[in-house]
Amino acid sequence: MKKVSTLILALAIASTGFSQKKVIKKATISKPSAEATNNGSQKITIKELPEDIGGGVQNALVVKIPDINPVDAEEGFKTYMKSYNGKKTSKGGSVFIDNADIKEMSENTVDVYAKAVAAGKDVNFNVAFDLGGIFLSSKTHKDKYLVAEKMLKDFATKMTKEPLLAKLKEAQKISAKADDEQKNLEKENASLNEEIQNYKNKTKTAEDNLAKNKIEQDKKKVEIETNKKLVADIETKLKATE
Repeated sequence: MKKVSTLILALAIASTGFSQKKVIKKATISKPSAEATNNGSQKITIKELPEDIGGGVQNALVVKIPDINPVDAEEGFKTYMKSYNGKKTSKGGSVFIDNADIKEMSENTVDVYAKAVAAGKDVNFNVAFDLGGIFLSSKTHKDKYLVAEKMLKDFATKMTKEPLLAKLKEAQKISAKADDEQKNLEKENASLNEEIQNYKNKTKTAEDNLAKNKIEQDKKKVEIETNKKLVADIETKLKATE
């Protein structure tokens, strides 16, 4: 019986220790990712993944483009690919650039498939390059893959910067307007202070004139009283002469 009690106690202690380890593990704080500590900026990274594009699951290059909707991303890609002279159509739910002339990648024309997939406020933009029956991959077409990778990175950079530049332009416009309004307020303030000073000067002049007027009135009263006395004295003398 004593042995059983000892065994139960040992199991209880082991169980308690295991539970504590589980709690400590849950309480561990993981380090923030590099992306999360980059002050909201996003490093453009190209991934190579199998994607449902071009009529099946093909090897594709994938990049995340922030703050854009799928339609704008795909329309932007069509515009970006204009310099490669391909015929732009839609095929299997993807943008299809038929017979694109990408000299750095191939002497022959290349068919390009692109598809934007919504990811919250962002899109995952997938691009696959058909080199003529075989899709581009880093394993089998290392040099050509680097060309495609640069193309997609340039495109993603362009699409990321364009809305930021538009926001910057609008912010600068608002800032310039606020600066102009501030300058106008400062001018108005100077004008009002000048007007107040003019009123103060006029008030001081009026006060000085009022004081001077009081003095002149006092003098005039004395003069009048003196003249009245003189008149009275003369009248008295005239009456005494009769």
